Amino acid sequence: MLTIESLTHLGMGRASDGQSLLPRVLPGEEVDVAQDGTLRIVTPSVDRVAAPCRHFKTCGGCAMQHATDAFVAAWKQDIVVKAVHARGLDPAFREIATSPAQSRRRAKFSGRRTKKGAMVGFHTRASDNLVQVTDCQLVTPALLASFPALEALTVLACSRKGEIDLTVTEAVLGPDILIGTEKELTPQLRVELASLANQFGLSRLVWNDEPVVTINPPMQDFGGTGVVPPPGAFLQATKHGEAALLAAVDEITVGAARIIDLFAGCGTFTLPLSKRAELHAVESEAAMLAALDRGWRTGHQLRRVTTETRDLFRRPLEADELRHFDAAVIDPPRAGAEAQIATLADSDIKTIAMVSCNPVTFARDAKLLIDAGFTMPWVQVVDQFRWSPHVEVVASFTRK
Repeated sequence: MLTIESLTHLGMGRASDGQSLLPRVLPGEEVDVAQDGTLRIVTPSVDRVAAPCRHFKTCGGCAMQHATDAFVAAWKQDIVVKAVHARGLDPAFREIATSPAQSRRRAKFSGRRTKKGAMVGFHTRASDNLVQVTDCQLVTPALLASFPALEALTVLACSRKGEIDLTVTEAVLGPDILIGTEKELTPQLRVELASLANQFGLSRLVWNDEPVVTINPPMQDFGGTGVVPPPGAFLQATKHGEAALLAAVDEITVGAARIIDLFAGCGTFTLPLSKRAELHAVESEAAMLAALDRGWRTGHQLRRVTTETRDLFRRPLEADELRHFDAAVIDPPRAGAEAQIATLADSDIKTIAMVSCNPVTFARDAKLLIDAGFTMPWVQVVDQFRWSPHVEVVASFTRK
């Protein structure tokens, strides 16, 4: 029998034997592990609950449905606390913002043909086995409603023994679907896909990188401005999480007349902030900036927005290029933005709103700013990826 002593940042339980890492357990639990790896909870934690989703035992999409919401929130907050403490930082933490169940507006499913048709779902943990998740408690009802279309697409796009990726994004006028497949797109297949898109009311259908059908622009709302992102473009996972991040960024940059938005994407922060300030959006993907610019040009009562296509890892904006801005917003990928943070630290900018999806690189970059004379008044954890180990952070940096 083993006792679970703690959880890793990925939600795996560290056992008392000093070597075992066990899934779906909680600190303090006593467990028995059979020779075949089967796990039996002998003494459950008071924080253990029945999983809200009937697919949890087989599906690999969620890791923490066996714990109370309060436990998961505290565990995720502690992941960030430990990361910043490891860098010698001790900011105040605001209450975590957790997105509700059935709020994920984008998901990447897998599709596989069967003798009777097709199966669409998620893989079981650490395996190639596919589980159909028709009652998934993670994604929005609109995504679940797209399953008949996804199954029909799988029959068309998947080989007999292969598997395809189906990235589905909720849009106002119908699902926006990106198919990842090795199958060749033939003229006949184009006709069949167009018919299927009309039958199921899809807004857009993209085959690998090629748009095949666009019936209605798959519009996303960024602070009241409509934007049509390019296929597969980055989008905050939930509307709730996006609103929490935006509220924090808006609070941090209030009073700034000119703001630079680094790693701007399609305008998640740029367009809402442009209601009260001029923005310069910088992003490496030209297609995302083109979508942002089109949105701005058709928006209402927005101040001036300019864009710049630039790889901020290889060519960060230098201190002299930042001198015209009152505040910066930066939302880098998981690797963080060490080079760009260094030039921000050397610049005259006095206010920075940093958003991060990686507590470790966030803490590293935060330490660079603190060492340059910034203070970090507060940090807020945002949990858009409910029941997963993933966590996001937004923080305020200011200096006199």
